[in-house]
Amino acid sequence: MLVFWKQKLVFLAVPKTGTTALEAVLAPHASAAILGPPGQKHASASKYRKSLSGFFEQRGRHPMQTIAVMREPIDWLGSWYRYRRRPALIGKPNSTDGLSFEEFVQAWLSRDVPPFADVGSQANFLNNEDGTLGVDQLYSYENFEQLVGFWQKTLNIPMILPKRNVSPVLELQLNAALRSRLQSERPGEFDLWDRLQTNCPLTP
Repeated sequence: MLVFWKQKLVFLAVPKTGTTALEAVLAPHASAAILGPPGQKHASASKYRKSLSGFFEQRGRHPMQTIAVMREPIDWLGSWYRYRRRPALIGKPNSTDGLSFEEFVQAWLSRDVPPFADVGSQANFLNNEDGTLGVDQLYSYENFEQLVGFWQKTLNIPMILPKRNVSPVLELQLNAALRSRLQSERPGEFDLWDRLQTNCPLTP
């Protein structure tokens, strides 16, 4: 999470949406950079409003706008799956080594999510508890250049993004039945994504 006091902006880092590379470029220009631990670095929209906004916004005297990125839901899950197949995690509970992508998605949909599929939810990260959008500007990962352009213009800086936390290249397959189940059981993910495609950046 990055805070830009002068510009009255807060950049919330949704995991697996290219935020690590973007933060590497933006952090030197931020007033405050929370890069760890993960629970603080990846503070959700609701957590920011409930726990952090009072401090950074001086209890309403210096209101800030929140900005975040969303990735197509299945592609987002695929990125997590590939990232957790890396050799450093082999033998650990959160490793996806030896599992198919379909097994990973089925586990993510299960009632008791195992550690390897416990990756959270973009909709839960970005939405308020009542299901409304919890950030002021939501950009599409697939149209990342638009977000980069926003920061270049806002901060008046050139931007060349380094590669950080890149998931291994791996072709993933998801059968039609499981894809349909995913969309049926997690409609909030896809509804938010569809709204973003209609209007990017998406605003409340």
